[in-house]
Amino acid sequence: MGFVEIKDLKVHYPIRSGFFNRVTDHVYAVDGVNMEIEEGKTYGLVGESGSGKSTIGKAIIGLEKVTSGKVFYEGQDVTNKARRRDSEYNRNVQMIFQDSLSSFNPKKRILDIVAEPLRNFDRLSPEEEKRRVSELLDIIGLSDEALAKYPHQFSGGQRQRIGVARALASNPRLIIADEPVSALDLSVQAQVLNYMKRIQDEFNLSYLFISHDLGVVKHMCDELFIMYRGRFVETGVKEDIYANPQHIYTKRLLSAIPVIDPINRDQHKKDRLLAEKEYQEQHKNYYDEKGRVYDLIQLSQSHSVALNPQERGGN
Repeated sequence: MGFVEIKDLKVHYPIRSGFFNRVTDHVYAVDGVNMEIEEGKTYGLVGESGSGKSTIGKAIIGLEKVTSGKVFYEGQDVTNKARRRDSEYNRNVQMIFQDSLSSFNPKKRILDIVAEPLRNFDRLSPEEEKRRVSELLDIIGLSDEALAKYPHQFSGGQRQRIGVARALASNPRLIIADEPVSALDLSVQAQVLNYMKRIQDEFNLSYLFISHDLGVVKHMCDELFIMYRGRFVETGVKEDIYANPQHIYTKRLLSAIPVIDPINRDQHKKDRLLAEKEYQEQHKNYYDEKGRVYDLIQLSQSHSVALNPQERGGN
């Protein structure tokens, strides 16, 4: 059992129209998903833009209101509760945002930005606080010269590492990383990801790694949750999903991973075009008459997939 669990989580947004601005429909951003997060593991939440993956992360941390379902921390219901800034849950669940620059106050020095969680959860003297921030910056490869600088004085990769340092400040158990390297060049992506993996090993962190890039996720994650139309279409350990993808949407995402090897590039292009053609021809068979993705069924202890009724009969 995980220390963070979500059960039948739903986040629906009302659509209003007409003279009286009445609710006429809903957007089902997240439509009934379940997940358990265990100590020291990395979970990849993967899907295209609009699939609902970021909404799950924000619902877990309390930035999105849950329509129904539950979020549990150590067995305690923390769903939609007004949590104090110094609460145990806030201390132990932190977030790294996609756009580090917009998540930092541009008028604050790096010392104050990284120290913000310390000021919420701990009562340190100015000297102790500065020492702690200096230790955090050292972990992410920045010197004390950064303390007095401002966010705009750093590169995108450096700012993302500063975001990691800020998330680490409260000694959390879980960090939710929402597309943390999608805006970075490939070489800088690798640098930030390697820092995150090293820090995970050092502090026994759990990550919920939200991304649209299955290539990046393959490098980082132990288990994958493939998301489409607000629901999981395939879940399981990384090795099962990469070696034996079952859902047509997963196959399409995997086919989009770039191939550097020039020998295999032409074959990869053919495979990608074939996967895209298959997806366009068959994807409507993968959700019901109401447009809802089918429920997951378990193929093995470590692999589940959402199949239509015809395929279920054959498995």
